[in-house]
Amino acid sequence: MCYNSIMKTYIHARLTSEDRAMIESVRKMTGWSESELVRRGLRLACKELGRERSALELAGNSVGKFEKGPRDLSTEKKHLEGFGR
Repeated sequence: MCYNSIMKTYIHARLTSEDRAMIESVRKMTGWSESELVRRGLRLACKELGRERSALELAGNSVGKFEKGPRDLSTEKKHLEGFGR
């Protein structure tokens, strides 16, 4: 990672009292500054978003929602009629 330490960008964020308490708690536990906590949080979020996820994770809350329907659409020929033509 390459960044220019001379040029700094500042952000402002509106926090709930719970968010503010979490920052203060983690700051006391780690000794990190608020800025360092934000930078580390941003890196963690980017890492999480960039990682490969399993099909189960991608399906999310839709897993197990349907109780009825064909068990296997890919092998039942009647469901494949006209597909791909």
